[in-house]
Amino acid sequence: MDTLNKTQWLTRTGALIAALVVWQMMVGSMTGGNQLIVGSGVNLILAIAVMTDGLWSGAAVGMLSPVFARFLGIGPFWVIVPVIAIGNLAFVILWHVIGNMKVGSKPLYSYALAAACAAFVKYLILFLGVSYVAIPLFLDIPEAQANTISAIFGSMQLVTAAIGGAIACVVLPFLRNAMDNKV
Repeated sequence: MDTLNKTQWLTRTGALIAALVVWQMMVGSMTGGNQLIVGSGVNLILAIAVMTDGLWSGAAVGMLSPVFARFLGIGPFWVIVPVIAIGNLAFVILWHVIGNMKVGSKPLYSYALAAACAAFVKYLILFLGVSYVAIPLFLDIPEAQANTISAIFGSMQLVTAAIGGAIACVVLPFLRNAMDNKV
């Protein structure tokens, strides 16, 4: 990769990280932290990062976003941050692998398959990681609070990842076409 391409990659990746953090802060504050809206947007940005700028960009955005969110006071306990980062990384890897495959005659087919698989795997990692690892091993909190946190990282994660992925299926063909045409 030449210097110009490295600079463009770094700039776009930084912009996507910033967009993700701003989305979490602004939309989170405007919607009272509505998980459906905020989480769907986060997953959309992750899919855009990996499918427009590659695996390393998506991985950087996915791994750094929960860290920045926690530093800004909009993320969960520190012990949950690595679980989110791993869930995001799995989401990004599956989008990269499946979203770039030839499934059928149109990219939309591979995007739809990527969205479904990535959403399910991210949900499993977050739910199991938070409910069965982070909370019981690292957090000494009342059962009611533990149940609330488990619920936050439960089925709603599947829904938000699926919504973000579905929106990405619609947006990505236009973004990739624009990038290919340097518009």
